[in-house]
Amino acid sequence: MTDNLTAPTIHLATVRLADEAWMARALVLAHRGVAQAHPNPMVGAVLVKDDHTKNARAKNPCVVGDGFHTYEARKHAEIVALERARADARRATLYVNLEPCCHAGRTGPCTKAIIEAGVKRVVVAMHDPNPAVAGRGIRELRRAGVEVIVGVREDAARKLNEAFAKWIRTKLPFVTLKTALTLDGQIASPGGTVTWITSAESREEVQTLRHASDALLTGIGTVLADDPRMTDRTALPRRRPLIRAIIDSKLRLPIKSEMVKSAKDDVLVFTTQSANSAKAKSLRIAGVEIVQVRSRGGHVNLREVLRELGKREILSVILEAGSALNGAMLAADLVDKMILFYAPKILGTVTMPVARHRARPIAKTPALQNITLRRFGPDFAVEGYFHDVYRNH
Repeated sequence: MTDNLTAPTIHLATVRLADEAWMARALVLAHRGVAQAHPNPMVGAVLVKDDHTKNARAKNPCVVGDGFHTYEARKHAEIVALERARADARRATLYVNLEPCCHAGRTGPCTKAIIEAGVKRVVVAMHDPNPAVAGRGIRELRRAGVEVIVGVREDAARKLNEAFAKWIRTKLPFVTLKTALTLDGQIASPGGTVTWITSAESREEVQTLRHASDALLTGIGTVLADDPRMTDRTALPRRRPLIRAIIDSKLRLPIKSEMVKSAKDDVLVFTTQSANSAKAKSLRIAGVEIVQVRSRGGHVNLREVLRELGKREILSVILEAGSALNGAMLAADLVDKMILFYAPKILGTVTMPVARHRARPIAKTPALQNITLRRFGPDFAVEGYFHDVYRNH
């Protein structure tokens, strides 16, 4: 006689471990869509046959199909996996990091293809934040008799597509403030000299962050002080060029700056000045796009800047600026995430990472949530969130 009290516990534990492992593989595949899936989410899918869904002594599972999504290839990850599996998809388990779509867009609905292929079980990491899906895909699969499990490695899946979640719900990009500091909180050497604060390992991570982003945002002060190029130097494939956006109220951007000299229709300047001025025309000839926006308090309206970037299907922005723009963005509550790279150095100067804007009591100052610490060579990085884009945005 089977012990009905203990057997299900062993079975569920085995299934859970298998689900975690296969979902990890789907997430790795999804990550291959970095810089190639936008403005769509990054999705990976794995079809597994002979999974531990009936008993703990089932045959070793094997992958019969897998895939990931890129925008240019059009096909969603689930469809790529199904086409590779062909007849082997019947009675298989599908692992996918995002809820399958149930509506027709550039492609047909994935739920229909999954059902027609005879997939018996679908394991999903997270619901789709897209209002056009938002649980409908899961309900459709269940109505067709497909077993659906939701929430396996959900935290990792949410982090992977946090920029998509912000943009698809608000049409505003996800903003990450990134800066490098010494242990005493300084971001520049005395006299404005240009030196590397952090290590080569930290700088390599910054390039990884840039590659995964759609745009960089900086202020004219940083351009005038450092004359940066602010490019993606990873040499990894990307579908669209990395946009370099500059906040420049008075249109002071030098024609001979590195940003202008390297412009290839990838530099945007947001200004309150006329887009028809002689300076604006000179910059346009050099390959720079001038975007005139409204003024707020004598400065560029930062929220309007983000709205314009969102209209251009910019999902993610890294803020790489000085204290003035950092402070203004924080004061306007426009920063979603902050990453601070700390180097084990002491400068003893007073160049702070954030300028003060209407100082508030400590109790009313926004605090970073979900903080993580990571090492990069001799440095360490603190990462945290001001907003949960899956809830309060």
